[in-house]
Amino acid sequence: MPVSGNTPALTWRAFFIYAVLAVVPAGAGPSPGAGQPATYAQLGKPDQEEGRQVLAAFRRAGIPGQYYLQFVLRVLPRRGDERDFSGSLWGTRNAVGPVTRVAITDARGGENRLLIQNGAQPAVWLLGAGEGDKSPQVVDAFQPLIPGVELSAFELQMTYLYWPDATLEQVSRVRSRPAHVFLFKPPAAWAAEHPGISGVRAYLDTQYNVPVQTELIGQAGNVLRTLSLVDLAKVGDQYLPKTIDLRNEATRDKTRFQVTGAALGLEFSSIVFEPAQLTEKVAPPAKGKIVEIAP
Repeated sequence: MPVSGNTPALTWRAFFIYAVLAVVPAGAGPSPGAGQPATYAQLGKPDQEEGRQVLAAFRRAGIPGQYYLQFVLRVLPRRGDERDFSGSLWGTRNAVGPVTRVAITDARGGENRLLIQNGAQPAVWLLGAGEGDKSPQVVDAFQPLIPGVELSAFELQMTYLYWPDATLEQVSRVRSRPAHVFLFKPPAAWAAEHPGISGVRAYLDTQYNVPVQTELIGQAGNVLRTLSLVDLAKVGDQYLPKTIDLRNEATRDKTRFQVTGAALGLEFSSIVFEPAQLTEKVAPPAKGKIVEIAP
């Protein structure tokens, strides 16, 4: 997902979703381009000190203020029927790091609510829509956001960005843009809980540090899941992720996260981002504040 334009301050915050959601700098726009990563010819080994500086800048930056997104999760199986699930997302940053509240309506019409804390001390709380779900529970980051959807809180957190074992491998071209390629290896405690995963490879745009693609790596070195930033939308002077695809490389099933509306520069009560308050429904911003984003 290429970007162009004058160099502004980098604006990144956890999510997609960051990935889930990744965001690009205000004033930087997309340009056409696609394709698989291609390695540039390089002399010598990558500068690991440069890599540490890139990651430090990436962790510090953030989209200004608080924000709200409306989105649709599209389940796109290789075989079978497609399904859509609607959702909302509230984002900010607290003393620990970026924090996101997510609400998704499941196939039965119930609202599943999550609180996703990023940073050096990540955590995920879930209040399911079932009758037995009366209080938020701490859950594993790989638990699907809702049953039947590939996307999990792990993709939204990007916890691996805070793993201490990070190596700058090379510079490659992804979607017509040069990208720093990092390999993140998990801490021992995390690896013991997830023995099938050896690490994460992330491709960060060299100019803006935007994550254009990430790969979850298995113990055999195979790619288990790929998260790709497909395109962007502009709200005011800010570019936001519009479409993000998560693909299961074994089944070839895909989940698409598509933003349909956004509101920036908001102010929420701090209790919106408290785990105990997942029992309370949060209303979206006034309709006049939400900018609709066409498919």
